[in-house]
Amino acid sequence: MADEFVEKILLDEKTIKKRVEEIAGEISVDYDSEALLFIGVLKGSVMFMADLMRSMKSDVSMDFMAVSSYGASSKSSGVVRILKDLDTDIEGKNVLIVEDIIDTGTTLKYLYEYLMGKRPKSLKIACLLDRPYRRKVDIKADYIGFTIPDEFVVGYGLDYAEKFRQLPYIGILKEEVYKK
Repeated sequence: MADEFVEKILLDEKTIKKRVEEIAGEISVDYDSEALLFIGVLKGSVMFMADLMRSMKSDVSMDFMAVSSYGASSKSSGVVRILKDLDTDIEGKNVLIVEDIIDTGTTLKYLYEYLMGKRPKSLKIACLLDRPYRRKVDIKADYIGFTIPDEFVVGYGLDYAEKFRQLPYIGILKEEVYKK
């Protein structure tokens, strides 16, 4: 069972659900009745994006991108690769990048600049987790769920080597798991 590899629960299911609903409310107010396209950054954002969409008061559409700078490592390589591009033309549309976590910011900054090149009407960022003190580039989210400590976290879509995404909470992974 995955729980045995978690040192402690950082954010429980109820706390996450409440904050996601609050973020959806903020986004709904900001966009009022305007059309909005969510772009989920695979794979980590899937749970956050699904819950965020279910909490929205207005209609939203979605697309996905897969961008990597981690691979199977616990640290970012700093080299960003697009593994899956958009299926939707975003020119002239209101776009919200939905990200699980902003750490160094390298991947998100690359993605943000790439999408700006596609000339959306607006481009904002929603992230569930933020670690601003680890930032290596200047990038900030417009909607932030939680600012977290410098711990390796898993659950609610976040993984280590493709494991632990299914956990309904966000927990701190035991160091012996990723320092093997």
